[in-house]
Amino acid sequence: MLLSLIKRQSLPKRLIQRSFSQTTIRRERVVSYPRFAIHPEIHGRWVTAKDMQRYQTLEKGEKVENDLVTITGRIVSKRESSGKLVFYDIVQNGENLQVVASQKRFGGSKEDFAEKNRDLCRGDIVSFTGVPGKTDRGQLGVFVTREMKVLSPCIQDIPRTGIKDPEKRFRARHLDLLVNPESARILRTRTKIIKFIRHFLDDRDFLEVETPVLSGKAGGANAKPFETHAHALDMDMQLRIAPELYLKQLVIGGMDRVYEIGKQFRNEGIDADHNPEFTTCEFYQAYGNLESLMNDTETLLSEMAEHVCGDTPVVSRSGDVIDFKTPFKRINVTDRLAKELGTPLLFLDSQDALDQLIVLCTIRGVKVSGPLTLSRILDKLISEFIEPECIQPTFLFNHPLALSPLAKDAVDPNGQTVAARFELFVGGKEIVNAYEELNDPNEQRRRFKLQLKDRDDGDLEAPIPDTDFCDALEYGLPPTAGWGMGVDRVVQLLTGASHIREVLAFPVMRPLTKE
Repeated sequence: MLLSLIKRQSLPKRLIQRSFSQTTIRRERVVSYPRFAIHPEIHGRWVTAKDMQRYQTLEKGEKVENDLVTITGRIVSKRESSGKLVFYDIVQNGENLQVVASQKRFGGSKEDFAEKNRDLCRGDIVSFTGVPGKTDRGQLGVFVTREMKVLSPCIQDIPRTGIKDPEKRFRARHLDLLVNPESARILRTRTKIIKFIRHFLDDRDFLEVETPVLSGKAGGANAKPFETHAHALDMDMQLRIAPELYLKQLVIGGMDRVYEIGKQFRNEGIDADHNPEFTTCEFYQAYGNLESLMNDTETLLSEMAEHVCGDTPVVSRSGDVIDFKTPFKRINVTDRLAKELGTPLLFLDSQDALDQLIVLCTIRGVKVSGPLTLSRILDKLISEFIEPECIQPTFLFNHPLALSPLAKDAVDPNGQTVAARFELFVGGKEIVNAYEELNDPNEQRRRFKLQLKDRDDGDLEAPIPDTDFCDALEYGLPPTAGWGMGVDRVVQLLTGASHIREVLAFPVMRPLTKE
C-alpha cells in the first residue's frame, strides 16, 4: 500500500517521503524563489482573477484556444481526480479562480506531468499558463497548456480552519488574513469607507492636506500625548493628538476648505473602542455653521451606509438595526442635564460651580473620581444620562461651554451661554464631533488659561496652551465650521466589528508576559 507524507519544514527544502514495504525512497525538492517576468511568446498575457470574469459568457465546456494567459495566486486547495487530471483552487487579491491541469493538454510523459504537479502544494504562490475556458459543468477557469511554476513556496503549514484565538490572530495578522475571510473583508470595507469620505469632500471643493505628526507641542484635544526626543535638535517632541490647530492655521492662510485623513496618537489604554493609534478625518470650512455641518453629516452617513452596505442592515453591538434615514434625532444637552439633575445649569459660570456639581452628582448617585474638574464631571454626566439612549443616529447639541474650549459660544432659547457644538452618536458611541470654531484670540487665551488650571489641578490630559495658535488668530480666522470623525468607529459600525482591533490592520498588542 502506498502512503505519502508531506511535511512542511522551516528549512529551505520540502521533503516528500514515500514508503514501499520496508524500503523508503526520499525525494528532495529544491526550493527556489525565481524572479517573475512575462514573456508574451511563452506566457501570453498576465491576467487577474477579476479579468477572467470577461469569459463568463462562454458556454459549458468551451475553451478559447487562441488566447494564451498566465494567472498567478496562492493555492488554497489541490484535488487530484486521477494521475492525469488535477484541479487547483487559487486565490488572488481576494478573488478565487479554478485551474485545471490535465496531462492531455499539458503534453509530455505521465512521469513529467506528475513531477510538475508534485512540486505544487497548498499554500504555494504559483503561476499557471494556459487558456481560459469552462469545464463541462460550467466552472470558469484556466486550463494549463504550457507552464506550472512555484514562485514562492509556503514552507509552513496553513491551518485548514479559521483561527479564533485573538492572541494568535492579531500577533500573526498575515495568517489571520489567510485563513479568516471575514478579517480581509473588514479591511477591504475600511478602504471603501475612506475612499467614500475622500470622494465626498473632494466633490465639495475641499483640499486634502497634511499637517505634522511630530511637533514640539500636541494640542487640539484633551488627551495625554506620547513623548519622544529629537537628539539632533536636542528637543522634546510629541506625537499629535489632533490636527485641529494646524488645519485652522491653513484656513487663516486663505485655504477656505481643508481636510486631513490621518493617524492620531493618544497615550491611553486599550479597550473595545480605543486604540493608542487611530484614524480620524477632520475638515474645516470657512463660512460654515452648525446647521450646515449637521446637514452634511446626515448626507455623508446616509449615503455612506447605502454605498458600503447596500441592502444589508447595519446592526449595532447591542443588536439594534440602525436606521440612517434623515433627519437624525437631536438632544439638547444642557436642557437634558438640567432635567436629570433637577435644576438649571445657570450656576456653571460661578466660582463654586465645581462644588455645586459634585453635590448634585452625590444626590443623583453618580460616582465621580479624580481629577475632579468641571469638564470631566460634565462629560461623566452626559455618558451616564444621555449617551445610552443614542442608539439610532442622534445629534447632541448645546453642550455646556466648559466642555468645549475651542468652540464659539452661543445663547440658547433660555438665555444660557452654551457651546456652538454638536456630537453625533450612533450605537451608543460618539462618531462625529463638530464646532463653530472660536476665532477671538483673547477669548482663546482666556480658555487656554482655564485648561492650564485644570492641568495644575491634576488633569494631565488638559493641553498646554498654544500661544503660537493664539498669535495666528490675530490675523483673522473667518467664521469657520470644524468637523471630526473617528474613522475606526465608523468602520466598526458598518462592518459589525465588536472590537476596534478588528478594523485595524495591525492593532497595538500588549506585550507577552514572561513566565
